[in-house]
Amino acid sequence: MSDATMWFIFAGVLLIFEIFTGTFYLLMIAIGLTAGSLAALAGLPMTTQLICAAAVGLLATFVLHRSKLGKSSSPDSRSDPNVNLDIGQTLTVKHWLIVSGAPATARVMHRGAPWDVELIPGPTPQPGRFVIREIRGSHLIVSQS
Repeated sequence: MSDATMWFIFAGVLLIFEIFTGTFYLLMIAIGLTAGSLAALAGLPMTTQLICAAAVGLLATFVLHRSKLGKSSSPDSRSDPNVNLDIGQTLTVKHWLIVSGAPATARVMHRGAPWDVELIPGPTPQPGRFVIREIRGSHLIVSQS
């Protein structure tokens, strides 16, 4: 079996894996392998084929990573009101526990259950109404409304 055929088989296998994963990165590596097969068809030695495959694969991966297709467009689910309906809701804090060097915390009832609340750094903690800005585990991160 010729070198070019082996390069094409490897590229085809990567294309199949890419279909199952849904990422474009394996596709970019398959493009690099195709470049290696073209170098083999041109009669270049194996080291040159490997260098061509690696260079084209790395370049294609770098270009993909720098493009908008390589970036995740989904916002952080901890602070996305479309994912968590508690974001943007208000709650009342009656008193804050203030410990030096730590954010102000409190324990409140929200939706019928007790929750730990942390105040976003900045304002002086005062009792009152607060807006939920983020959820980290069982902690509601709030700011003044």
